[in-house]
Amino acid sequence: MTCLAVMQGRLVPPEGGRFQSFPRERWRDEFYFAAEASLNAIEWIFDVYGEDVNPLASDAGVAEMRALSEKTGIALRSLCADYFMDRPLLRTTAREREDRVRKMEWLLSRCRAAGIGRVVLPFVDNSRIENEVSEVLSILRSLLPAAEKNNVELHLETSLAPRPFAELLEQCPHSLLRVNYDSGNSSSLGYCLTEEFAAYGHLIGSVHVKDRLLGGGTVPLGTGNADLPSLFRALAAIGFRGDYVLQIARAEPGREMSWIAQNRAWVAAQILAAEKGAA
Repeated sequence: MTCLAVMQGRLVPPEGGRFQSFPRERWRDEFYFAAEASLNAIEWIFDVYGEDVNPLASDAGVAEMRALSEKTGIALRSLCADYFMDRPLLRTTAREREDRVRKMEWLLSRCRAAGIGRVVLPFVDNSRIENEVSEVLSILRSLLPAAEKNNVELHLETSLAPRPFAELLEQCPHSLLRVNYDSGNSSSLGYCLTEEFAAYGHLIGSVHVKDRLLGGGTVPLGTGNADLPSLFRALAAIGFRGDYVLQIARAEPGREMSWIAQNRAWVAAQILAAEKGAA
């Protein structure tokens, strides 16, 4: 069954004007809202803004997360490690990098405690890969033993062009190392969907569904440069069975629920049509 998830924080008004962050005040409410919107899961966020109150960090907090998940039927399947957007693993001192790798190892252990099976590790924007492929490979090889120990997949979200991204993955083959395909990032960067799927389509493990303008920011689905119907058809053609996470443009504050429901219905219909076409 297709899993339709939502990025944490999208079901409540943004806090402090932040576009995406852990909802410090209303994270509990989102379980109920997600269920009301007929979603299957929430992609958890771990970032600097919410670090000191994120329930993932304590056993009592994890117990509460699990209880809310069971009560509402909203799964905890994935985590977006936005902490490493604020504290990048690249372009740091050796000491900073070592500390941040240890932080990621700790985060993998907390995901295991919460039953979260994958972490999206962002290498975009402030943490983008420029000329540091060897450093990225070193970081990944350091993290994979912890991923194995905790049985948590690492899904890389990068701004690399298709061929360089594929070459990076080819140098570090591992069953727990996968691709997070972000439709908004790809459309903003002007990448060709066909070239992306030819390069690493077989390694796509999860999808962030959003739309962006070429060279610009996030816009409502269908108003930017992302060809989402073609994306869903391409995913259906390779038999994709991973999660679709709605990381869509934010609604006007106070209209989150109707906006999410509208977008969920559209995405679900598109996926169903693509899967029927591929059958």
